[in-house]
Amino acid sequence: MIFLALLLMLGGLVIINAIYAYHTKHIDSHILSTLWYYIKLFPFFLSASMMIGYGVKFLTKVVGNLTFSLIVSKGLEILVSVAIGFIFLKEVPSWRSALGITIILVGFWILKGK
Repeated sequence: MIFLALLLMLGGLVIINAIYAYHTKHIDSHILSTLWYYIKLFPFFLSASMMIGYGVKFLTKVVGNLTFSLIVSKGLEILVSVAIGFIFLKEVPSWRSALGITIILVGFWILKGK
């Protein structure tokens, strides 16, 4: 069940971050073209939102702590954002990104240790 929850959250976060990264790179900033882009992608936003929601729900059911589940979701979002930035925008993570991710992982360890 934990694997399913993490997979659902990860899938939803990848979809949403990929949509925003593609928009940043390839869509004209004119309001109508942006609006049309998001209207076409509404089903993806809906499915991604449901995937994240059910992932948090299933993880909360397993660990019994909503705060921990939401923090795991945010941690996954940061990792996905770094990966999407590298894939779409060719941004190589700096030492600051590595330090930030390390701090987040230490925070997970402290939070779960309680």
